[in-house]
Amino acid sequence: MDQFTRRIIGFAVRAGAPDGSAICRMFNHAIAGALTLPRHLSSDRDPLFEFHRWKANLRILDVTEIKTVLEVPLSHPFIERLVGTIRRELLDQIPFWSARDLERKLLHFRDYYNRDRVHASLGGVTPEAKATSTDRRLLDLRKYRWQYHCRGLYQPPAAA
Repeated sequence: MDQFTRRIIGFAVRAGAPDGSAICRMFNHAIAGALTLPRHLSSDRDPLFEFHRWKANLRILDVTEIKTVLEVPLSHPFIERLVGTIRRELLDQIPFWSARDLERKLLHFRDYYNRDRVHASLGGVTPEAKATSTDRRLLDLRKYRWQYHCRGLYQPPAAA
């Protein structure tokens, strides 16, 4: 997640218990479609993030790792809020059957979250609009129809 624009950058899913090399692959997979590489990364104090390959991966990508404060897991409030939002708005609503199915549904949610879901913390605009700094104006909702996302779970208006 980009903290300034609140955009979700990507997701990666793996079935089973991850190891250090799997964490590196998941991170690289998650940022593969990003326009720019992240400069900072929030992580907790899990031993997986001490793996030498993980550290080398961040060093090669020139990414600074920001660790949570010891014994204060809520020291990264934007990330904690995003995890809660994903749980409440997607994972508690829609079942998934495999890692591939979960990743596909998370990517659909990422697109909805970035392009169509407005955020009060961003002044009522979407993360994508914040990232591109587009002109915003009031819309006449009579000229719009409902657009369905995540198999009808979310229905924002779209131009007719």
